[in-house]
Amino acid sequence: MRSLLGLVLIALVSSPVVAESHRVGIVLNVRDAIGPATSDYIKQGLDLAAERGAELVLLQLDTPGGLDSAMRDIIQHIIASPVPVVIFVSPSGARAASAGTYMLYAAHIAAMAPGTNLGAATPVQMGGLPDLKPPASSKSKENESDEEVVPASGDAMGKKMVNDAVAYIRSLAEMRGRNADWAEQAVRVAASLSAEEALKRGVIDIVASSPTDLLARIDGWTVNIAGQHILLETEGLELETIVADWRNKFLSVITNPNIAYILMLLGIYGLFFELANPGFVLPGVIGGICLLLALYAMQVLPVNYAGLGLILLGMAFMIAELFMPSFGVLGIGGFVAFIMGSIILFDIEDSNVSISLSLIVSVAVLTAGFFLVAMRLIINAQRKPVVTGAEQMLGSVGDALEDFDGTGHIHIHGETWQAESSVPVMQGDKVQVKQISGLKLMVEPLKEE
Repeated sequence: MRSLLGLVLIALVSSPVVAESHRVGIVLNVRDAIGPATSDYIKQGLDLAAERGAELVLLQLDTPGGLDSAMRDIIQHIIASPVPVVIFVSPSGARAASAGTYMLYAAHIAAMAPGTNLGAATPVQMGGLPDLKPPASSKSKENESDEEVVPASGDAMGKKMVNDAVAYIRSLAEMRGRNADWAEQAVRVAASLSAEEALKRGVIDIVASSPTDLLARIDGWTVNIAGQHILLETEGLELETIVADWRNKFLSVITNPNIAYILMLLGIYGLFFELANPGFVLPGVIGGICLLLALYAMQVLPVNYAGLGLILLGMAFMIAELFMPSFGVLGIGGFVAFIMGSIILFDIEDSNVSISLSLIVSVAVLTAGFFLVAMRLIINAQRKPVVTGAEQMLGSVGDALEDFDGTGHIHIHGETWQAESSVPVMQGDKVQVKQISGLKLMVEPLKEE
């Protein structure tokens, strides 16, 4: 009887705990261009949400776009996630441009805050020179939506990129039941929409003013995950924000094109100074570390190897100018090659993945200035009189130690030398060295002025 009473009491005490089970949603924040660090951060957040059995993942997005490779990795993680992913373009004034539009289409629920926008998803070829051909203007404004806008007008590779992007975003739209026709327009003509217009056209699912408002509105919705219909119970859901760890932050720093560019130059300069001054160690160590970090960053960035080759060629020309002066031809050629290579090293048409022009100019000027100073020092050193070896005796002035007519001894540079003169020399006379014959100096008395 007592044992039965104890079991009843345990059941009564434990039942409220079961009723008040901990329900949590994971919040991820992306407020920058899409890159390798973003992909890594989102993957870790989705994995953590699955481990904790979270109800959903709320990805708050504000991005101008980014790398195609990183975007596709993120979308693959979203599609494979066992936890529903809600992408919310917020706060007001935020955007989901370019790569952000694809991500929004891939989400289980696509939401936007008032005053936000999405679109402009035309792919841009990275690592090339901009197309200088003027755009066609023969079509009317009414038919503007039918005109296909591709990078490098008329280029077959550009058309292939656009067609591939169209097929990709249409497949995402069809998978999520969203407006596939407008998705194609976003790619072909870089179309954009406001939040309210996107809702009317079936591009997104909901417009909400805040994360709390969003959770209240999607409570009771059903999403399809791996063929299974999942009922969302988001009313009163506790949200836990996942902040990027040091690894994500470090990856984000070194994969910044400006930082990768600086690391590459520091690495090259460090190794150059180490080779020029063997045994100094420090430049070689710093240069090696910087170069390895730069190579890792360039592995995940869209590097144009023609640009990298021009940078290396330019530096080689400027270094060559130091050792075999060409009246500035090698130096100027190296300076031009260095600037051109820096400009096309990364994407120059998409400002989200490019090197700052001011940084390129600053580094180029500093590099040219360094080599000009080094060249000036070399020229000055060549013009200085020789101060060592036998050559430094020529033209030197010494004192006669004795009277002699022919051969005698003189004191010069703190040493006593045997000297020979064709004219008589008196003790104490100043004599100047004209020639050197073995260990004998040919001298002449200095004439008094």
